[in-house]
Amino acid sequence: MAHAGSRSGRRGANDVSRRTSPGRRGEEAGPGAPGSDVSGNPAAKAVKPARARSTRGGEITPFDAFRYAHAHRSEVAWLSQNTNHLVPPGPIRTALEEAIRERRYEGYPYGPGDPELLELVVQDLGLAGVTPFLTAGGTESLYMIMRALLSAGDEVIASDPSYLIIHRFVELSGARTRNLDIYAPPFRLTSERVREAIGPKTRMILLIDPLNPLGSGYPREEVRAIAEIAHDHHLLLLNDVTYRDFADAPTLAAEFDPESTLTVWSVSKNCGLAGLRIGGFAGSADLVRNVARFNTNDLGVNILAQVAALAGLRTKATWIGGVRRQTRANGARIKATVDAIPGATLPVYPSQANMMVIDIAALGISPEAVQEELLQKYGVFVRAGNYLSTTHGKKFVRVSFSNPPEDIDRFVQHFPEAIRTLAPQAPTPVA
Repeated sequence: MAHAGSRSGRRGANDVSRRTSPGRRGEEAGPGAPGSDVSGNPAAKAVKPARARSTRGGEITPFDAFRYAHAHRSEVAWLSQNTNHLVPPGPIRTALEEAIRERRYEGYPYGPGDPELLELVVQDLGLAGVTPFLTAGGTESLYMIMRALLSAGDEVIASDPSYLIIHRFVELSGARTRNLDIYAPPFRLTSERVREAIGPKTRMILLIDPLNPLGSGYPREEVRAIAEIAHDHHLLLLNDVTYRDFADAPTLAAEFDPESTLTVWSVSKNCGLAGLRIGGFAGSADLVRNVARFNTNDLGVNILAQVAALAGLRTKATWIGGVRRQTRANGARIKATVDAIPGATLPVYPSQANMMVIDIAALGISPEAVQEELLQKYGVFVRAGNYLSTTHGKKFVRVSFSNPPEDIDRFVQHFPEAIRTLAPQAPTPVA
């Protein structure tokens, strides 16, 4: 298989600008926009469905984008999972090579986690006095927190769009989310709406900042106001800060309500370690102890993941600025591409994360069709919005862009081509 502009073979580990490899974590027109009615719903228009595939027995099955992308990973521009492909590989590679030479993988790690790593996590968060806890990725932390702190009948104030895996964990605990629709300016929760949504069953507020998938960020005073609401109403506050290193001025809610806030962090995105699965949470000693009852990694988190995270956090200050600048430059190029396509819009720009959504509702094309067209024909992997919003997921694709410039080159070239193919009656992009 050879895509236009595809990579020829695997890239050298020393070639930072050409480094791409898939990660696993994860994973819009406002009211009145063209192609929508006043409520923001797309106008009635035929939508081209994503193509299906037939099995050997004749059964029709959907195209498996992830299976296809992983099978062709050396040829794919991975713009689908918010993974970071810009971190200089030298320090992490060197640390991993040394650990492998020492055959550290033969023994169990220190159960509570490498002491220096835990100290660096606290320093990196800038939260004095919190207790850190390591898990196999931030997603495991989210699962543990919901199972430990929620009971049947509880409610969690959340948003739509959102990282809906968290919502599923809420449901597994017998609780439910109260999803506030944020697919309109300011494209995030506000303290006023959060306050109005509190009811007798409310147990927790979910604050993802910056927000996946929109890329919205919260101003400092808004974070303070939401934290104060949680404190005044004796609610738990879950602050997922996975993407904070891409933001201009991130603010952690624990600064204002340390006793009721659990901060979930990850090195998947900032340090480019999604495939190694390491993250965690931090909070007061009592809260952390309560959540830790649901820990299944009693023998410790993967030792190689800890080695890599330690190397990443030791050196982060020397390269994170460059990662952020390149990410913003990539986002600007994507905006220029989208702006040239009549009917396609960016609800949030600039993104405070390393991803944003492209609303294509006015074009009458399904996000799944765009995902498949770009991936199969051009080796560019973006993500359909259906797993990120139950209400608006049919309106957008999400694109992540902490990638080397040549991956963005391919998006800039082929996204308009895919749109023209799928919507042949659409207006020609402006020059």
